[in-house]
Amino acid sequence: MKPLAIIYWTRLTLGIVAALISAFVATMQNATALTTFTNGVTIALLVYLISYYLIKAKFYNKVEKQTKLMTMGIGIYFISWIVFFILTYSIMSGQL
Repeated sequence: MKPLAIIYWTRLTLGIVAALISAFVATMQNATALTTFTNGVTIALLVYLISYYLIKAKFYNKVEKQTKLMTMGIGIYFISWIVFFILTYSIMSGQL
């Protein structure tokens, strides 16, 4: 597979993992909806930034444009995060 395809699928997977972590942390707190969402977004951004530095270390010389390391898969990351966060939080909190 090409390096950009690997980055794309890695970000999709990490979006799902970040959503699971966010939902788990959100159900452990008795907080308002805004606090729950803010904590979830913070976790998602943290996981994304960590993934950026790991991907940068691995694929720095394998990609033509270095800006692609940051932007490749950003849309699918946050879309998968929001979908799976809503699903898992709803299931875990029992509000389906």
